[in-house]
Amino acid sequence: MMDYSHRQKALAYVLAGIAGYVDAMGFRHLGGVFVSFMSGNTTRLGVDIAMGDWDKAGQVASIIVLFVAGAALGAWVGKDGRRDRRAAILWTEAGLLALAAVSDNLSLAIMGNIAMALAMGVENAVFQRNGSPGIGLTYVTGALVKVGHRLAAALEGGDKWGWVASLLLWASLCLGAILGAVVYGMIGLTGLWAACAIVAVLAVLAVLSR
Repeated sequence: MMDYSHRQKALAYVLAGIAGYVDAMGFRHLGGVFVSFMSGNTTRLGVDIAMGDWDKAGQVASIIVLFVAGAALGAWVGKDGRRDRRAAILWTEAGLLALAAVSDNLSLAIMGNIAMALAMGVENAVFQRNGSPGIGLTYVTGALVKVGHRLAAALEGGDKWGWVASLLLWASLCLGAILGAVVYGMIGLTGLWAACAIVAVLAVLAVLSR
Protein backbone atom coordinates (compact mmCIF):
# COMPACT_ATOMS: atom_id res chain seq x y z
CA MET A 1 0.00 0.00 0.00
CA MET A 2 3.03 2.30 0.12
CA ASP A 3 2.47 3.23 -3.55
CA TYR A 4 -1.02 4.58 -2.93
CA SER A 5 -2.17 8.09 -1.99
CA HIS A 6 -3.76 8.91 1.37
CA ARG A 7 -7.16 9.13 -0.32
CA GLN A 8 -6.74 5.70 -1.90
CA LYS A 9 -5.63 4.22 1.42
CA ALA A 10 -8.67 5.69 3.14
CA LEU A 11 -10.89 4.11 0.49
CA ALA A 12 -9.15 0.78 1.03
CA TYR A 13 -9.74 0.93 4.78
CA VAL A 14 -13.45 1.65 4.32
CA LEU A 15 -13.85 -1.15 1.78
CA ALA A 16 -11.93 -3.61 3.97
CA GLY A 17 -14.32 -2.70 6.77
CA ILE A 18 -17.26 -3.36 4.44
CA ALA A 19 -15.74 -6.74 3.52
CA GLY A 20 -15.39 -7.70 7.18
CA TYR A 21 -18.95 -6.53 7.88
CA VAL A 22 -20.47 -8.52 5.01
CA ASP A 23 -18.30 -11.56 5.66
CA ALA A 24 -19.34 -11.72 9.32
CA MET A 25 -22.99 -11.50 8.31
CA GLY A 26 -22.50 -14.20 5.69
CA PHE A 27 -20.60 -16.38 8.15
CA ARG A 28 -23.44 -16.28 10.65
CA HIS A 29 -26.12 -16.59 7.98
CA LEU A 30 -24.50 -19.64 6.36
CA GLY A 31 -23.56 -21.35 9.59
CA GLY A 32 -19.80 -21.09 9.37
CA VAL A 33 -19.12 -20.47 5.67
CA PHE A 34 -17.38 -17.29 4.52
CA VAL A 35 -18.54 -15.12 1.63
CA SER A 36 -15.23 -13.30 1.17
CA PHE A 37 -12.47 -15.36 2.83
CA MET A 38 -11.79 -18.11 0.31
CA SER A 39 -8.68 -19.45 2.06
CA GLY A 40 -10.85 -20.34 5.03
CA ASN A 41 -13.48 -21.82 2.73
CA THR A 42 -10.87 -23.90 0.95
CA THR A 43 -9.74 -25.41 4.26
CA ARG A 44 -13.38 -25.94 5.21
CA LEU A 45 -14.00 -27.65 1.86
CA GLY A 46 -11.09 -30.02 2.43
CA VAL A 47 -12.28 -30.89 5.93
CA ASP A 48 -15.88 -31.44 4.77
CA ILE A 49 -14.73 -33.73 1.95
CA ALA A 50 -12.49 -35.68 4.32
CA MET A 51 -15.38 -36.11 6.74
CA GLY A 52 -17.81 -37.06 4.02
CA ASP A 53 -20.11 -34.08 4.65
CA TRP A 54 -21.06 -33.72 1.00
CA ASP A 55 -23.93 -31.30 1.54
CA LYS A 56 -21.69 -28.80 3.32
CA ALA A 57 -18.86 -29.39 0.87
CA GLY A 58 -21.23 -28.59 -1.99
CA GLN A 59 -22.35 -25.40 -0.28
CA VAL A 60 -18.77 -24.25 0.30
CA ALA A 61 -17.73 -25.14 -3.24
CA SER A 62 -20.67 -23.14 -4.59
CA ILE A 63 -19.62 -20.05 -2.62
CA ILE A 64 -16.05 -20.37 -3.92
CA VAL A 65 -17.30 -20.56 -7.52
CA LEU A 66 -19.57 -17.55 -6.97
CA PHE A 67 -16.72 -15.52 -5.48
CA VAL A 68 -14.54 -16.26 -8.52
CA ALA A 69 -17.44 -15.31 -10.79
CA GLY A 70 -17.76 -12.04 -8.86
CA ALA A 71 -14.04 -11.35 -9.27
CA ALA A 72 -14.39 -11.92 -13.01
CA LEU A 73 -17.43 -9.64 -13.13
CA GLY A 74 -15.55 -6.91 -11.26
CA ALA A 75 -12.58 -7.18 -13.61
CA TRP A 76 -14.88 -6.94 -16.63
CA VAL A 77 -16.91 -4.01 -15.28
CA GLY A 78 -13.74 -2.15 -14.35
CA LYS A 79 -11.72 -2.80 -17.48
CA ASP A 80 -8.62 -0.61 -17.70
CA GLY A 81 -9.18 2.44 -19.84
CA ARG A 82 -12.66 3.29 -18.61
CA ARG A 83 -12.67 6.66 -16.86
CA ASP A 84 -15.56 5.63 -14.65
CA ARG A 85 -14.24 2.13 -13.88
CA ARG A 86 -14.01 2.54 -10.08
CA ALA A 87 -17.50 4.02 -9.84
CA ALA A 88 -18.87 1.23 -12.04
CA ILE A 89 -17.35 -1.43 -9.78
CA LEU A 90 -18.72 0.23 -6.66
CA TRP A 91 -22.21 0.61 -8.15
CA THR A 92 -22.16 -3.07 -9.08
CA GLU A 93 -21.18 -4.02 -5.55
CA ALA A 94 -23.85 -1.75 -4.05
CA GLY A 95 -26.50 -3.30 -6.29
CA LEU A 96 -25.56 -6.81 -5.24
CA LEU A 97 -25.57 -5.88 -1.55
CA ALA A 98 -29.02 -4.33 -2.01
CA LEU A 99 -30.21 -7.56 -3.61
CA ALA A 100 -28.85 -9.54 -0.64
CA ALA A 101 -30.56 -7.19 1.82
CA VAL A 102 -33.89 -7.49 -0.02
CA SER A 103 -33.63 -11.28 -0.01
CA ASP A 104 -33.91 -11.35 3.78
CA ASN A 105 -37.29 -9.64 3.66
CA LEU A 106 -38.50 -11.90 0.85
CA SER A 107 -37.27 -15.09 2.54
CA LEU A 108 -35.11 -15.90 -0.48
CA ALA A 109 -32.00 -17.06 1.35
CA ILE A 110 -30.32 -18.53 -1.73
CA MET A 111 -30.47 -15.14 -3.51
CA GLY A 112 -28.79 -13.45 -0.56
CA ASN A 113 -26.02 -16.03 -0.46
CA ILE A 114 -25.34 -15.64 -4.17
CA ALA A 115 -25.40 -11.84 -4.07
CA MET A 116 -23.06 -11.57 -1.06
CA ALA A 117 -20.43 -13.86 -2.57
CA LEU A 118 -20.60 -12.07 -5.93
CA ALA A 119 -20.33 -8.65 -4.24
CA MET A 120 -17.19 -9.64 -2.35
CA GLY A 121 -15.58 -10.93 -5.53
CA VAL A 122 -16.47 -7.71 -7.35
CA GLU A 123 -14.99 -5.52 -4.60
CA ASN A 124 -11.48 -6.84 -5.18
CA ALA A 125 -11.39 -5.15 -8.60
CA VAL A 126 -11.57 -1.61 -7.15
CA PHE A 127 -7.78 -1.21 -7.13
CA GLN A 128 -6.93 -3.35 -10.14
CA ARG A 129 -3.98 -2.18 -12.20
CA ASN A 130 -3.16 -3.56 -15.62
CA GLY A 131 -5.42 -6.53 -15.01
CA SER A 132 -4.04 -7.30 -11.53
CA PRO A 133 -6.23 -6.90 -8.40
CA GLY A 134 -3.95 -4.47 -6.51
CA ILE A 135 -4.88 -4.15 -2.82
CA GLY A 136 -6.58 -7.26 -1.43
CA LEU A 137 -9.69 -5.92 0.28
CA THR A 138 -11.55 -9.06 1.37
CA TYR A 139 -8.58 -10.95 2.80
CA VAL A 140 -5.73 -9.71 4.97
CA THR A 141 -3.23 -12.55 5.28
CA GLY A 142 -0.97 -10.71 2.86
CA ALA A 143 -1.39 -7.51 4.85
CA LEU A 144 -0.23 -9.23 8.04
CA VAL A 145 2.76 -10.71 6.21
CA LYS A 146 3.65 -7.19 5.06
CA VAL A 147 3.36 -5.93 8.65
CA GLY A 148 5.92 -8.51 9.73
CA HIS A 149 8.28 -7.81 6.83
CA ARG A 150 8.13 -4.05 7.30
CA LEU A 151 8.65 -4.35 11.03
CA ALA A 152 11.80 -6.29 10.24
CA ALA A 153 12.86 -3.58 7.78
CA ALA A 154 12.19 -0.89 10.42
CA LEU A 155 14.42 -2.70 12.90
CA GLU A 156 17.19 -2.67 10.30
CA GLY A 157 16.98 1.10 9.81
CA GLY A 158 14.24 1.28 7.20
CA ASP A 159 10.97 3.21 7.30
CA LYS A 160 9.85 3.21 10.94
CA TRP A 161 6.17 3.43 10.05
CA GLY A 162 5.98 1.45 6.81
CA TRP A 163 4.00 -1.30 8.55
CA VAL A 164 1.17 0.93 9.79
CA ALA A 165 -0.89 1.05 6.57
CA SER A 166 -1.06 -2.74 6.31
CA LEU A 167 -1.93 -3.06 9.99
CA LEU A 168 -4.76 -0.54 9.56
CA LEU A 169 -6.10 -2.57 6.63
CA TRP A 170 -6.25 -5.64 8.88
CA ALA A 171 -7.81 -3.63 11.71
CA SER A 172 -10.46 -2.24 9.35
CA LEU A 173 -11.57 -5.70 8.32
CA CYS A 174 -11.57 -6.87 11.94
CA LEU A 175 -13.66 -3.91 13.11
CA GLY A 176 -16.08 -4.43 10.23
CA ALA A 177 -16.45 -8.10 11.20
CA ILE A 178 -17.27 -7.16 14.80
CA LEU A 179 -19.94 -4.71 13.66
CA GLY A 180 -21.35 -7.15 11.11
CA ALA A 181 -21.68 -9.95 13.66
CA VAL A 182 -23.41 -7.66 16.15
CA VAL A 183 -25.80 -6.14 13.60
CA TYR A 184 -26.69 -9.55 12.16
CA GLY A 185 -27.67 -10.70 15.63
CA MET A 186 -30.04 -7.73 15.86
CA ILE A 187 -31.65 -7.50 12.40
CA GLY A 188 -30.22 -10.23 10.15
CA LEU A 189 -29.29 -9.52 6.55
CA THR A 190 -31.36 -6.34 6.64
CA GLY A 191 -28.17 -4.86 8.12
CA LEU A 192 -26.63 -5.11 4.66
CA TRP A 193 -28.48 -1.92 3.74
CA ALA A 194 -25.89 -0.01 5.76
CA ALA A 195 -23.04 -1.53 3.73
CA CYS A 196 -24.96 -0.88 0.52
CA ALA A 197 -25.44 2.79 1.45
CA ILE A 198 -21.76 3.31 2.23
CA VAL A 199 -20.64 1.69 -1.02
CA ALA A 200 -23.16 3.80 -2.96
CA VAL A 201 -21.76 6.96 -1.35
CA LEU A 202 -18.25 5.85 -2.33
CA ALA A 203 -19.47 5.34 -5.90
CA VAL A 204 -20.86 8.88 -6.00
CA LEU A 205 -17.61 10.27 -4.64
CA ALA A 206 -15.68 8.29 -7.27
CA VAL A 207 -17.77 9.96 -9.99
CA LEU A 208 -17.33 13.43 -8.50
CA SER A 209 -13.55 13.03 -8.12
CA ARG A 210 -12.90 12.08 -11.74
